[in-house]
Amino acid sequence: MNPKVDFFFNKAKQWKKEYEALRKIALASGLTEELKWGQPCYTTQDNNIVLIHGFKEYCAFLFFKGALLKDPKGILIQQTKNVQSARQIRFTNLKEIDKLKTALKSYIKNAIEVEKSGLKVNFKKTKEFDMPEEFLSKLEESPNLKSAFDSLTPGRQRGYLLHFSSAKQSKTREERIKKYIPHILKGKGLDD
Repeated sequence: MNPKVDFFFNKAKQWKKEYEALRKIALASGLTEELKWGQPCYTTQDNNIVLIHGFKEYCAFLFFKGALLKDPKGILIQQTKNVQSARQIRFTNLKEIDKLKTALKSYIKNAIEVEKSGLKVNFKKTKEFDMPEEFLSKLEESPNLKSAFDSLTPGRQRGYLLHFSSAKQSKTREERIKKYIPHILKGKGLDD
């Protein structure tokens, strides 16, 4: 156990017992406990394997390379259609965790094997993401904007494309694009 991570478990109001059970399972697998993104993260040789996190409706183990794991129980969940690598196993009570304890250890073992083997997730290329027509027309109108966008990291480009295209109405897409053009021109990402 890493004392730096204790605060996460001590401050928990919801999912306290579930978090503790997940922690024991992760630690029993020989992983190193760290605090990343404010969450308990379990690593091997400085590589992320699994994270514990919680939401209003459930808590979960998040496997960083979950898309590459064997899923004999059919319990790995892709959070959204845009999540390419990570997969969750969700829980709504302690009984579910206890029932799956052996399987969870097996999934962690598989995740460690995947990491040690050097397998990589084949990520969709930025150009394969939908480019909203409203943004495409702005890029065509402004060479400076196109150059600035092309200079962004692939992750920042994807972030913008996903944010812009997730709006259902054209008017909303246009408003989002207008709001973030100054960020793009400064070389910043959505959250910078």
